Amino acid sequence: MSHYVNPCPQKPPGMKEEDEPEEEEEDELGHAETYAEYMPMKLKVGLRHPDPVVETSSLSSVNPPDVWYRLSIPEETIDRGCLSALQLEAITYAAQQHETFLPSGDRAAYLIGDGAGVGKGRTIAGIIYENYLLGRKRSLWFSVSNDLKYDAERDLRDIGAKNIQVHSLNKKGVIFATYSSLIGESQSGGKYKTRFQQLLHWCGEDFDGVIVYDECHKAKNVCPIGSSKPTKTGLAVLELQNKLPKARVVYASATGASEPRNMAYMNRLGIWGHKTPFREFCNFIQAVERRGVGAMEIVAMDMKLRGMYIARQLSFTGVTFKIEEVPLTQKYINMYNKSVRLWVSAREKFQQAANLMDAEQRMKKSMWGQFWSAHQRFFKYLCIASKVRRVVQLAREEVQNGKCVVIGLQSTGEARTLEALEEGGGELNDFVSTAKGVLQSLIEKHFPAPDRQKLYSLLGIDLSAKKTPSPSETAAHSEESQSEESDKDSDDSFKSVSSPEVQDSCVTSEDAVDSAQKMKRDLLEKLEDLAEDLPPNTLDELIDELGGPDNVAEMTGRKGRVVSNDDGTITYESRSELDVPVEILNLTEKQRFMDGEKNIAIISEAASSGISLQADRRVKNQRRRVHMTLELPWSADRAIQQFGRTHRSNQVTAPEYVFLISELAGEQRFASIVAKRLESLGALTHGDRRATETRDLSRFNFDNKVSTSIVSEVINVFMLITEFFSSVEIQGGLIGVGLINVEDRSGTLSLDKDYNNIGKFLNRILGMEVQQQNALFQYFSDTLGAVIQEAKKNGRYDMGILDLGSGDEKVKKVDCRKFLTPGYTTSGHVELYTVSVERGMSWEEATHAWADQNGADDGFYVQVQELKTAILIKEVNTKKRLFLVYRPNTGRQLKLETYADIKKKFKKVTQYSSLRNSCEKRSMIYVRGNCKKASVGLQCEVGLRCRTYYVLCGSVLSVWNEVEVVLTPVSGTNVKVQIVRLRTEDGQRIVGKLKGFLGKTSLLGFLPRVRED
Repeated sequence: MSHYVNPCPQKPPGMKEEDEPEEEEEDELGHAETYAEYMPMKLKVGLRHPDPVVETSSLSSVNPPDVWYRLSIPEETIDRGCLSALQLEAITYAAQQHETFLPSGDRAAYLIGDGAGVGKGRTIAGIIYENYLLGRKRSLWFSVSNDLKYDAERDLRDIGAKNIQVHSLNKKGVIFATYSSLIGESQSGGKYKTRFQQLLHWCGEDFDGVIVYDECHKAKNVCPIGSSKPTKTGLAVLELQNKLPKARVVYASATGASEPRNMAYMNRLGIWGHKTPFREFCNFIQAVERRGVGAMEIVAMDMKLRGMYIARQLSFTGVTFKIEEVPLTQKYINMYNKSVRLWVSAREKFQQAANLMDAEQRMKKSMWGQFWSAHQRFFKYLCIASKVRRVVQLAREEVQNGKCVVIGLQSTGEARTLEALEEGGGELNDFVSTAKGVLQSLIEKHFPAPDRQKLYSLLGIDLSAKKTPSPSETAAHSEESQSEESDKDSDDSFKSVSSPEVQDSCVTSEDAVDSAQKMKRDLLEKLEDLAEDLPPNTLDELIDELGGPDNVAEMTGRKGRVVSNDDGTITYESRSELDVPVEILNLTEKQRFMDGEKNIAIISEAASSGISLQADRRVKNQRRRVHMTLELPWSADRAIQQFGRTHRSNQVTAPEYVFLISELAGEQRFASIVAKRLESLGALTHGDRRATETRDLSRFNFDNKVSTSIVSEVINVFMLITEFFSSVEIQGGLIGVGLINVEDRSGTLSLDKDYNNIGKFLNRILGMEVQQQNALFQYFSDTLGAVIQEAKKNGRYDMGILDLGSGDEKVKKVDCRKFLTPGYTTSGHVELYTVSVERGMSWEEATHAWADQNGADDGFYVQVQELKTAILIKEVNTKKRLFLVYRPNTGRQLKLETYADIKKKFKKVTQYSSLRNSCEKRSMIYVRGNCKKASVGLQCEVGLRCRTYYVLCGSVLSVWNEVEVVLTPVSGTNVKVQIVRLRTEDGQRIVGKLKGFLGKTSLLGFLPRVRED
């Protein structure tokens, strides 16, 4: 994170590794505060928000446009504080943006990116109310769940808009609908076939009212990735906007722009399209993804600058995050390894049976898809099970300490419970094992061993004829139910059954079917043997261990649960209660938790949208919330939703977050997905990727482009090296999880298709024995660390925002050139700053620091080799012999060094006065070879205390194409855009895109085209 981009990123030939001081440009920048306190800048109406609200520093360095719109909302509403100053600001900018039109003729939209708890609901209600007062009486409000309709009514009531009715059907006022209803079709065959047409008719042709897409990340995936098709919801959202060009559209979601791909439906922002730098959305995506997270930050800043985006979030002051790594017991490891061996055996038997049945390619593809999907779910359930004991222990401790606990889960495993219940004829004698259910279901439904009697009757063959159908028919038919193309195949398969030639040339003997059936039975028997050790359903076990349903508030989507009775028996019971219908059961459980009747709540994804569980000042239960995440969500969208349940406005205390991650290496996969998505959520949702890194998940982020090439290297290493016993073991493990394949006849090894996909690699290694997966993962992450280190030196690593002027550096503004840029709302501008950064430690400061030292080995040292590099060291940990290092050109280093490492490169000096010159005039890296700057007659600044930077600020998006033309020849198409954040000596903040000198001179040639001011 904390590195300068090296303006001279080449290493001269002939220079040895040890000649170069490794820590030279390493860790020299501290983090500036990532958030800044937020107050409306251009609007002075309304009362303060009840809780401190912050904005990322990069967004706070950009000013929104001036306000010219006058609100119609009554002063009484404002004076009573029904809408805070923050909410009024968002309403004003949204209304102002709605008065402008894009070059295409559509009305411009507004994006509210406020985090959970800032009060998006009231802001949206305020926008609807504002338009209602101006005569626009009809509005559409789309959200995720019908439960949120009550919240919408409450928000309108709270701001004094009692006369605006919220309906589910077509009446004047607000229609509240879910995204899924937008793609609903009428069964009764009324006037309109679809809900979509019905809504269009209700709006009318010239509709200019408000359309709110609340929680709009639910409309994501309009832009297909790979072969995945765009979602129906996303297309319907786009279509509605296209049909109603004059509608006042508001996009609202704390996670809406987590990845730029999910912005495809936000076509009213005017970032792409007619008369913009990007003709189509796909051009925008390519540009942003190629230039990395820095580019996403620029997009967020540019949108705020143009007055179409606002993103604040509750201050995380007082919130604590910690990662609790759970050690594994030997009993658990034995059970895990037994499961691994069963899955390896299952894989071999699936392979053998498919070959015996001579299954065709499509059937095999479908079978393996099901196999690996079940494999991933099975081991995910085992990972979660390893943490149950620790969660129960932590939860009991926290409740005893006067706090209350919220436990977040993703899935409930209800489907497996119902299957087991059906098998047992409605009775259970023990908790159901979800993991066992996954594997059992896979073997029973997808093992390639046809049941002969069923097959014959299905194909209409007379059993007495004793003819066995050909394998391709078997395959085609069993595939039929799963393949979308089954229509054209099924006719052929029926023809071939009745055709005598095909039956005569049948190659599958009855023995083959019998063998396959036997393999299937063997697998099911082995599973039964293992089943005794497999863990029960996590949710049922948690509730049971924490005192049963009477003590635990369950907010999930399941209809029933398994409970243990006082007499030790186990029964399945419905969750519904006598006086509480199932529809409002979660709301009732929430109320019990908020009233303090229950001090532990378990929430699943079904409950994580819109439910508030914070220590609210208005409720009885004001204990501090401890939010434990037992199962990190599959996507960070969901993670953010869950974290926002317990951290909201008007709370007495901020929550504590605990992430439980087991020692299983592969399980860091799930943490890595969330870490990656949190980084980019920070980048666009809140404009600054590092804002989410306070959650300390970034160290688990393996999901990046660098990782893909490392996975190839790692697997290739184990494919080729077999001299060591451990390598042979790991190679066997990789074969067992299908990343390396063994050819049936020759026994030669080959790599699986798509083997270097990082997600696939991390998912699959969960299926290796514990010791193996940990060793492999350690090797992978060490290799990755070394490669990233190298990439950072070469300027090809995406590091997000760099801070200058946050520590000891002195930043001076040398020059500023301003250029006007065309825009559809107002003409913006870009500025090219030249800044000089003086960093490091002066000779006077060094001698003062030296005078205070008293350790035997403290003092000045010089490099052993001919380069007379001087450093000052001070011992800070006598036990481990760790020293603090000061360098003349970069000052105090963040990384502590051991004495042994220092002695390898440096020797102590006593006559230190001769060092003065070396400290004041430092240029040390390019002693041999040529620097780019030096080769064009400029001064090389690498290693010097004073360096010059060129930073492009302002509406960079509007001159993106010019910037691309300049960037590509200088630094290549894939070099990441580097964003820097500067604070000058006079306190001015500058955030923008870093340029080298060559980039600056080229830009000056381009920018006059956009008229110098």
